[in-house]
Amino acid sequence: MAAVGLVVDQLTKQWALSALEGGDRQLLGDWFSLHLVFNPGAAFSLGTEFTVALTCLAIVAVVVVLFLSRRLGSRLWALGLGLLLAGVSGNLVDRVFRDPSPFRGHVVDFLRLPNWPVFNFADVFINVAAGLIILQSFRGIALDGRRDTDGPTASDEPGEAA
Repeated sequence: MAAVGLVVDQLTKQWALSALEGGDRQLLGDWFSLHLVFNPGAAFSLGTEFTVALTCLAIVAVVVVLFLSRRLGSRLWALGLGLLLAGVSGNLVDRVFRDPSPFRGHVVDFLRLPNWPVFNFADVFINVAAGLIILQSFRGIALDGRRDTDGPTASDEPGEAA
């Protein structure tokens, strides 16, 4: 999941760099358009003066997700951590390899909704991952697939015996 998401993110960013060079594209009127921007900060362009710190934080996040993924026993946790890894890695690639310089690179954003900051597929993956992680936490499902309140054989997969 992480590899596919990373490829999708990077390919769509490359496409946006070439296709949106001449200006915006309206897809669904004022509701959804493509608008190329370069974001040195985090979500909502916060922390624009901390690009190097955000890059280092993303590296730590990648390492933590890879470490946690060794314990996975739940498909929804695997999907959530895979999407999180895809999103964090996608924006990390931009920060490390894009202008203006390594570890200070600006993230390519190009998806625009009304009254919302411009974003990219990595951002979508991170938000969907957050939703899945929150869902699994509320359901009491551990990384290994066990329920916090059940014994060691509980599973979060429908149709399987506990």
